[in-house]
Amino acid sequence: MLRLFRRDTSSGTIAHDHLDVAHEGAVYRVSLKRVTGARRYTLRVRNATRDVVITMPTRGTLTAARDFAQRHAAWIATRLHRLPAAVPFRKGALIPIRGIDHEIVHMNALRGGIETRMSTAGIRQLIVVCDEDHLSRRIHDYLKREAKKELEAAVRKHTATLGFAARRITVRDTTSRWGSCSASGSLNFSWRLIMAPEHVLDYLAAHEVAHLVHMNHSEDFWALTRSLAPHTDRAETWLHANGAALHRFGVELD
Repeated sequence: MLRLFRRDTSSGTIAHDHLDVAHEGAVYRVSLKRVTGARRYTLRVRNATRDVVITMPTRGTLTAARDFAQRHAAWIATRLHRLPAAVPFRKGALIPIRGIDHEIVHMNALRGGIETRMSTAGIRQLIVVCDEDHLSRRIHDYLKREAKKELEAAVRKHTATLGFAARRITVRDTTSRWGSCSASGSLNFSWRLIMAPEHVLDYLAAHEVAHLVHMNHSEDFWALTRSLAPHTDRAETWLHANGAALHRFGVELD
């Protein structure tokens, strides 16, 4: 079954942004993305946002979108079920910080703070003192602060080696890339890098700093990156194997 939400009946084209696909009793939301110049329909499941997207021609029709989604309903279900299980920021959950698992320990109080410690059993813990309703937000905020602090320090180290400074450093919850460098010299990073091992965060900082010199991925760029971060290849290997899984942490389940 497909449920349509909006339609431009005058032209017969898709004029809404999503539809629902039902398969074996489950309903899956599929976003529609019209792309100028697209010649065919393509379908993908995005690990970072845990959603499904159909890319379609600008003048794509409702019938074609319906048929395409229905033919791939089983594929959609299979791919979504293969995604790593979401790990909300809740009491008892294990989340990585600097590549090391920490157990979330919640202590209920109107006011409090966050700290890490080692339990008597030798388990690393993230102690969060707050009202239970604010637990997830407090952990998100803490990890973003830690990421900003670590990334700023790493960027300063690498720019000092080159003899200049970055214009601006921001952290966001990016889904398509771990870092970016603008033409104006501003660097942007995913806060989720604080969950990766320290050498991975350092490599991403070096990678974007190198873009301040080479706005490309030329041999000169990679030579500079490796001179700043000799562990580049090891970090790239880790990201390829484990990076996508970082997006499962902090996801709130319906």
